[in-house]
Amino acid sequence: MAVSLGKETGASRKANGASRKANGASRKANGASRKANGASRGETGTSPTRRKRRTPEELRDRILGAAAHEFEGNGYAGATTAAIARRAEVTEAQIFRFFPSKAELFREAIFQPLNRHFAEFQDRNAATENAVPRRELAERYINELQEFMERHSRMLMSLIVARAYDQGGSESLPEIEGLKAYFDQGARTMADRTQGVAKVPPELMVRVSFAAVLASVMFRDWLFPAGMGDAAAIRQAIVDFTIDGINANQGNES
Repeated sequence: MAVSLGKETGASRKANGASRKANGASRKANGASRKANGASRGETGTSPTRRKRRTPEELRDRILGAAAHEFEGNGYAGATTAAIARRAEVTEAQIFRFFPSKAELFREAIFQPLNRHFAEFQDRNAATENAVPRRELAERYINELQEFMERHSRMLMSLIVARAYDQGGSESLPEIEGLKAYFDQGARTMADRTQGVAKVPPELMVRVSFAAVLASVMFRDWLFPAGMGDAAAIRQAIVDFTIDGINANQGNES
């Protein structure tokens, strides 16, 4: 009986030893698996990665794009640098590193593109000024001006709102050089045709004509309720009114 117990106890110790070895091997296998999983996570990129640093040019472009959106949607007074920073995904400090003031940011985001558009419009029409009859040229010119204003209505509205809020303080808004060149060229053309006999000075007449077209385009829904005329009729009425008014001021009807 004692011999039998001894044999059983020895066998039990051997079994326990084998079990401990098996458990050790299992722990090693689990450790290897965890390492493999860690390596796999690193390879598949699930761990956080640092965002690529933006260049100054990229930051400036993002800020200008966000500023244009905010100014066009909310006007000069309604747009805030905080909202612009959020849209551009930058800080306000970064905005002011590129643009010292809100007025400067507005000038770059709205005035500069509008200035460029006016300059291109003026150059394109000046190139064909003597190539077609005067009335036909004037009609085409005013129709293109209406189309130009419609395409850039949000920028122009931002300008109107900005001017309304501008009190001539330290952040006074600058003049659009392209628009000034447009007025100067128009006044010279009118002066050449009137030879000093115009009822209204050319430099005033060209601005009044522009204002009439601008208001008719920008406030069309207010000025021309439904049923008064379709879009084509309204556009032609603006053309005829502008040309006939200019001709009357020049003392001719052609």
